[in-house]
Amino acid sequence: MTRDWRSWHRAYDDPGSALSRRLVDVVDAVRSALDCAPSGPVRLISLCCGDARDVTRALENHPRRDEVTGCLVELDPELADAASANLRSIDSPLVVRCGDASDPDMFIDMAPADVLLLVGVFGNITDPDVQCLISAVPSICRQGATVIWTRHRRDPDLTPSIASWFTDAGCERLTFTSPGPGSYAVGSERCQHNSSLAPLPERLFTFRDDFW
Repeated sequence: MTRDWRSWHRAYDDPGSALSRRLVDVVDAVRSALDCAPSGPVRLISLCCGDARDVTRALENHPRRDEVTGCLVELDPELADAASANLRSIDSPLVVRCGDASDPDMFIDMAPADVLLLVGVFGNITDPDVQCLISAVPSICRQGATVIWTRHRRDPDLTPSIASWFTDAGCERLTFTSPGPGSYAVGSERCQHNSSLAPLPERLFTFRDDFW
């Protein structure tokens, strides 16, 4: 059985759901990343962006909203359309690309990113793919960029390994927010170096919608 992602997104409409609580933490992390970004244009990339309500809410009324450009990638056409509509509602110049976010060709022309969102990705790919995607961060991001990620903390909790893999990739932990084991985690990391000349694999990960 595969997951109906449009139905899954409806959990955001319940303010008491874990997904809604996670959304608040992600929005806070994105706003903090914008606050800390150097003056001038801010390039943002979001992989597997869903309906982009996290980016939209973070940008809404943010003083740097008009400085943020870049792209969001989503495979589901209906969710991609919803993401575009949400961004239009705040007059954001960000663009949504409907396609496979695991393919670097979908977004690499927007690199290097100042803010990279890997939200809703790590819980739907294998552990080796999580490590592979993290190792690609320095090839996608500018030195000093902020990477925001999420992951469930169901047993076995992968977040300690995720922290180690980000360290191995040359990133520094900024924040880690979680209600506790068994729930969710929202992390942000600072990319300490850029390796844009390093080649990326043709496919960064395989998204699995059968992980429950």
